[in-house]
Parts: sequence; C-alpha cells; structure tokens
Amino acid sequence: MIIGYARTSTLDQAAGFEAQIRDLEAAGTEKILQEQVSSVGTRPQLNAALDFIREGDVLVVTKLDRLARSTAHLLKVVETIEAKGVTLRILDLGIDTSTATGRMLLTMIGAIAQFERELMLERQREGIARAKAAGRYKGRAPTARAKKAQVLALKAERVGPSEIARRLASQM
Repeated sequence: MIIGYARTSTLDQAAGFEAQIRDLEAAGTEKILQEQVSSVGTRPQLNAALDFIREGDVLVVTKLDRLARSTAHLLKVVETIEAKGVTLRILDLGIDTSTATGRMLLTMIGAIAQFERELMLERQREGIARAKAAGRYKGRAPTARAKKAQVLALKAERVGPSEIARRLASQM
C-alpha cells in the first residue's frame, strides 16, 4: 500500500497543504494522513502513519522538511520505517529508500538540510542582536497582556484555558 503524509506548520498555509495533497494523490497514494502542526510539537498523524505502515508499504512525502525536523529525527523515522520493511519516497528530491543510493542520498541531504537550518537560525539571531543594539528591534507585541481583561472575564465565567485561547485567537 502507498501511504502519504502531508503537514504544514500552521492553518494559514492552505495553498501549500493543498499542493501536498494534490502531489500525493498524483503519486498514487491510497491513504493520506494529514495534519497542520509545528514540526517541533507532537504530530499525531505522523505517529499514526508510522503505526499504520506494514511490510511492503511505501510511505510518501512531498518534501523532506514535511517529515523530519532534524537529521537525528529523520534517522529515527527512517529506522522505524525500515524496521517494518517499508520504504520511503520523497517526491521533490526523487529519493526512494528501496535502493542503497536512495538511502545514502537521504542521509546526506538530511544532514545538509539541518546544516542549512542552523545557519539560517544563526543569521536570524545575529540580525536580531544587531537590531536590538541599534534600538530598532522591539519584538512581538505582547498580545496576551493586551487581552488580560478578556482572559479574566472569561475565566470568571468558568471558561477553560483552551477555550479562552481559541476564542481570543479567533479575534485576531
């Protein structure tokens, strides 16, 4: 069976999400597990995909960064996949782990992707430090403090924290 996995970090990325679904369907996936969550948080649909796959299956993702957040995480996911006798296909890279070359390329590209991300974060931190030193960086507006009165009013009505967050987020 060919199983697809699609993920975006936020609900705002609708076009990217739709493109992933389209590409996975075009790749012949028979089942697509999808979610819109950050890669650093819990990803129940990825876990469901890893639980669902069986020997002989193929797990397909459109891009490497939709699957793993770091080289270590990628290798852990690949280890899980391989232990079940499943192969991985990454569409935009043309990688298929059913071959030795595909497995080697996956490891190399995963390491390069993590290196690139770390460089980007380092440049971001340096830019923020320069902006702060020049007095141009103020950071994000403190939205939680601005909504303190609303939070307390909802809490007084015995509304739970998750519901308060949902209601106030929809007002943004």
